[in-house]
Amino acid sequence: MSRSADRRAARRIPADQTSAQPRRDRADRLAEELRGRIGSGALPPGDRLDEASLATEFGASRNAVREALDLLRAEGLIERRRGAGTRVLPAKFGHGLDRLAGLAEALADRGSVRNRVLAAEELAGHPEPGADRLGLGDGEPVVRLERLRLINGEPLSLDLSYLPVDVGRPLLDADLEGTDVFALIEAGGHRLGLAEVTVHASNASAAVAAALGIEPGDAIFTIERLTRLADGRPVDDEVLRVRADRLSLHATLRRGAAPR
Repeated sequence: MSRSADRRAARRIPADQTSAQPRRDRADRLAEELRGRIGSGALPPGDRLDEASLATEFGASRNAVREALDLLRAEGLIERRRGAGTRVLPAKFGHGLDRLAGLAEALADRGSVRNRVLAAEELAGHPEPGADRLGLGDGEPVVRLERLRLINGEPLSLDLSYLPVDVGRPLLDADLEGTDVFALIEAGGHRLGLAEVTVHASNASAAVAAALGIEPGDAIFTIERLTRLADGRPVDDEVLRVRADRLSLHATLRRGAAPR
């Protein structure tokens, strides 16, 4: 073999690195294998995944391993932190959207849900009058509650609520750390009826990320929920910012006649 041929052979690149498509195929297969291990418990929550070790085990390039881990991160199965490596996350908690329920009520069988109260105050008026969905007049007082939701001690959501004072004022002295706002409202003699819910996919701001223990720009659910009493009066205007890697949203939908 000629010297030039020897040099070409020495520079030969593994097959999965010569084209983007084969590398993606290898990444998909690797992600599927790791997904199965996580689902079976072979890779339990907290286990660390090392790129170099995975590349050796599966005979894959580091780029293919990196793409596979990116897929799993997007699905909320793993967490990748600069300087801290990659680790397996606990399974997501499910929260249904087809029943009006507080988070602690919905997740009662999944662990301990507690609230860290960041603000509980009465304001002289809504701080953003144009965003007021409670139908209050200009300068009419409003109760503001801000809470960090923790499940099993880990941050799950950052919740901001506005309530009219006749409903919200009694809550200022209530157990906001251990009880859902819905339960406290009903304990005050108000019967809840329905809620209008809008869910947005968004990215965490620096402040929200710091509260939730994630990185700025990470994916979150922003849930806007306006809850009404049985007579239709709006009483709880909320914005919930929820870690998308820890919660999945689901609903049961039944087909009926199309609206006219």
